[in-house]
Amino acid sequence: MHPKVVAQSPEARVRISSADLVRLSRFGRAMQLRPGRVLARHGGDYQSPFKGRGMEFDESRLYQPGDDTRNIDWRVTARTGKTHTKVFREERERPILVWLDLRRPMFFATHGAYKAVVAARCAGLVAWGGVQHGDRIGGLVFSETAHHEIKPRRGKSGVLRLIEKIVGHPAWQGRGAGADGITGNAALVRLEHVVRPGSLVCLISDFRGLDDAAWSRISRLSRHNELLLAHIYDRFEAELPTGGRYRISNGAEELVIDAGDRGLSENHARRFRQHLQKLQQTASRDRIRLVHCSTEDDPVTLFTTALPAMIRI
Repeated sequence: MHPKVVAQSPEARVRISSADLVRLSRFGRAMQLRPGRVLARHGGDYQSPFKGRGMEFDESRLYQPGDDTRNIDWRVTARTGKTHTKVFREERERPILVWLDLRRPMFFATHGAYKAVVAARCAGLVAWGGVQHGDRIGGLVFSETAHHEIKPRRGKSGVLRLIEKIVGHPAWQGRGAGADGITGNAALVRLEHVVRPGSLVCLISDFRGLDDAAWSRISRLSRHNELLLAHIYDRFEAELPTGGRYRISNGAEELVIDAGDRGLSENHARRFRQHLQKLQQTASRDRIRLVHCSTEDDPVTLFTTALPAMIRI
């Protein structure tokens, strides 16, 4: 049984604020985001929590006999008149990228908070958890209206930049499609371009409307990165209430559903089960962590209790 969210104000159920997301910082230490076993799937399998990471520039110093001439820092050498060489260190910090879906269907709930609100809280938890473990935080926040790409940064500034882009996203104003908006499929294409091997990638969405190519991209991402899928859903999407007629709106269109129609109810429930099966099969096949979070769940309790049990040792 999932943990239920505490009582919230009407405003907190439909909008997220910077203060809401900043308050989640106190739960960062309880987040278990350390990388599990990431297997190289070409050239022989091996296990390394730092898979895909290499060397990063540390400093320039005076050239010493025996230094690799390929690492001479020509810019500093020209400026100082003395030969300098670049010093590198192994890159141990892990980038964390949050892929946050704020498309129109995410602004829906029959119980609890909007899916978008729950998703934003999940994003905040992952970001604060990463800071506590010394990781760099970035992300991609998208909708039909606009999309923002946030380059990973170290420390609190990385989280605050992500929070700024989440809270300030035009999707919260209910705007329609914009020139900078993208689909879920296109957002995964962008993610493939910006993610670095060895990252933790957290995909937060209802995962509706993705085509086969999009699911293939998720699988490809899992080959060189640690993936976490946070599936956000409302109970109405899983099963229609018994009897009655219900008017559903996405802010632009309305649909009346007759829950007394047995065939309709069965088809509705079957489609949701098929959607769950797709998620679970993908997670199992590609060794991806998967968390289901309803609009009535408390993301804090869910993430701090479910994730530790999913860590691969």
